[in-house]
Amino acid sequence: MATMDMSSMSEQIQAEVQVKQFRDFLVQYNKLSESCFNDCVWDFTSRSIRNNEENCVQNCVEKYTKVTQRISERFQELQMMMNENVLAATQKLGKLPGV
Repeated sequence: MATMDMSSMSEQIQAEVQVKQFRDFLVQYNKLSESCFNDCVWDFTSRSIRNNEENCVQNCVEKYTKVTQRISERFQELQMMMNENVLAATQKLGKLPGV
């Protein structure tokens, strides 16, 4: 019985994580859309998108994506360094985590 409760709790937690990830994605997508639209769309006299606007949007999205990716990579690098420093400090004190 307890195994079933743990399983359903695990599924619920996974569902909540997926919803949060989707919300985070939508927030980033909306920021990107708004930023590139405001920066690149200048002419509202025509229904069509002009070449210079389209190029601007493509460049904007590419830069935003690259910057976001680089920030994420750097954050991961810093997290790894911090974890290594904590482990080294713990070992120096002679206390291993979980021991």
